[in-house]
Amino acid sequence: MSMPLTTDRLVIREWSEDDAEAAYPIYGSSEVTHWLTPVMDQVADVAAMRSVLQAWQEAQPNLIPPRGRWAVEQRSDGQVVGGLGIRLLPPYQEDLELSWQLHPDVWGHGYATEAAGALIAWAFDQDDTDELFAVARPANTRANATAKRLGMQWVGETTKYYDLRLQVYRIRHSDLV
Repeated sequence: MSMPLTTDRLVIREWSEDDAEAAYPIYGSSEVTHWLTPVMDQVADVAAMRSVLQAWQEAQPNLIPPRGRWAVEQRSDGQVVGGLGIRLLPPYQEDLELSWQLHPDVWGHGYATEAAGALIAWAFDQDDTDELFAVARPANTRANATAKRLGMQWVGETTKYYDLRLQVYRIRHSDLV
């Protein structure tokens, strides 16, 4: 499996500066940024979103797979509806965190589970990736439910990551076979 990834309804691909107008309603939405870990300020406008996407694009080639950030678009019309990421969790930079961010208009359509599930399968095909974690604020019932739908097991609650009280979920490669 290589990028881009496709599912029945979605394409997971690298971000482009041309995605700024579609990404801004996601990362510029307080409904989305309120839940992000680490805390991310709302992106102020399309120009700022373009700068964020440029930074993500520049960093991507230097990241060891499965680390990275990707756009999620609908196959039917090419509309960007969200983003996915895999990065090292602080403070020890040992555990890999899977994250998803979707436009509020598509919440409840199963896109997070579909896209993140494809990314999990891809990540476990990369060298030495044996487990992924997801962290969510306790009140983020959507993220907690998505982690469970992905087959992630609840590990517990901690303040270890991002200095926030978070629910921790984990999935291991052996959970998929």
